[in-house]
Amino acid sequence: MFFHKKLSHTITLHPSFLGPRMREFVTQRLYEDVKDSCSGRYGYIVAVVAILEIQMGKILPGLGSAEFEVQYSAILFRPFRNEVMDSVVRKVSRMGFFTMAGPLEIFVSTQLIPADMKFNQHSNPPSYHNDEQKIEVGTLVRVKISGVRIDATAIYAIGTIKEDYLGVIE
Repeated sequence: MFFHKKLSHTITLHPSFLGPRMREFVTQRLYEDVKDSCSGRYGYIVAVVAILEIQMGKILPGLGSAEFEVQYSAILFRPFRNEVMDSVVRKVSRMGFFTMAGPLEIFVSTQLIPADMKFNQHSNPPSYHNDEQKIEVGTLVRVKISGVRIDATAIYAIGTIKEDYLGVIE
């Protein structure tokens, strides 16, 4: 699920960056620091939409660096349990397969794959297949998230394709 949220971030600038182009350096550092990062509380930061405010900097004693508090709005991606999403298969193994839905990696275990789909390790690349479908690296798959674990810097998900309307997208 995608959200639009106002966030803040603290940026420290070396004294060599303090000068007429200081706002430009703060903006550039913000984009570098937060884009494609993951916050356990909010999820993945997909994009910075706008910088709302750059507060007055504070000089850090002994270092000469300046610390700026930046308020910005961002697009966030946070998956939830029972959410259905389309993803691309990245790795197939005997234990199941891994898919990517944007920055989120989803593992689909063999217990959560329909019983008629069998693993074929001798095919190149390895795949799960039945009479109608074949899941291999690069295949588009519709997955339902059955579990999510959120750490401070990463989100892990387990998915299933064992229900109706899930599986290979043609």
